[in-house]
Amino acid sequence: MGDPFDLTGRKALVTGGATGIGRGVALALAAAGADVALTCRSHRPEETMAAVESMGRKAAAVRADFSGMDEAGAEAVIRFASEALGGLDILVNNAGVIHREDAAETPLAEWRRVLAVNLDSVWLLSQAAGRRMVAQGSGRIVVVSSVLGSQGGLRVPAYASSKHAVIGLTRALCNEWAPHGVNVNAIAPGYTATDNTEALRDDPDRSRALLARIPAGRFAEPAEIAGAAVFLASDAAAYCHGSVVTVDGGWLAR
Repeated sequence: MGDPFDLTGRKALVTGGATGIGRGVALALAAAGADVALTCRSHRPEETMAAVESMGRKAAAVRADFSGMDEAGAEAVIRFASEALGGLDILVNNAGVIHREDAAETPLAEWRRVLAVNLDSVWLLSQAAGRRMVAQGSGRIVVVSSVLGSQGGLRVPAYASSKHAVIGLTRALCNEWAPHGVNVNAIAPGYTATDNTEALRDDPDRSRALLARIPAGRFAEPAEIAGAAVFLASDAAAYCHGSVVTVDGGWLAR
């Protein structure tokens, strides 16, 4: 019996793969054997691509702004990854944004921007990738949600709503596509040392309050979230459909 976590020969697309959790996932997938394409908006992808290639894997990158994505844009991203790598077996919907402001003051434009990136793009990319995966009879789609997919958080109404929504989307897609050999699952990271949490980590009072609630006593590193993505992308998770894997240092258990 081979290694069920081995991804040799698999082709993966990681959105937002140049930094943070996305970079951690891209490198972990490459370490497991996968060729990796990634999307980026403002961050430079060269360092991540070089790290993937140093493992003997193919790497590719495309710039994409998910705040205004439509069906044609999603199809173009999926087509790019498929052509660059020679197929597509894995899609990791990681790209996301956050807006922190009191709910009563949050502008509609910011609400729509967060929902466009965190929910609409996940739907559009999953739909475009899902068509290919259903046709080929196999595939893995991994959606990065959050512990705020189970909670309301503070001053992040659009973000929390989007992360609740993508868990519902994960389950809806799994119901349709599991019979066709396509696994759709989600990851719920806790507070992780990324750009999205920089403001919280730089605020001594808020950081202290958060750490006091995390049983592990610290923020996660992006690489610590990546193992769940490798698992869900691998044959080890062949019977996981519609699952939400929480990686939060115990936050939700508190």
